[in-house]
Amino acid sequence: MVLWPAVTLIGFLVLTALVIAMGTSSTARYEREQRASAARPSGRPSAAEAVGAVRAA
Repeated sequence: MVLWPAVTLIGFLVLTALVIAMGTSSTARYEREQRASAARPSGRPSAAEAVGAVRAA
């Protein structure tokens, strides 16, 4: 009787932890890219800018 609510709660907590872990990884990658682009000389475009993936002018 208490088994299904417990399984549901544990599943919810596991999925929440997975979403947090994925978001943390994505945020860390974004911040690394931002720091790298700030350190790069402005005359040299990044690979994404070279193919037009960053700016939609």
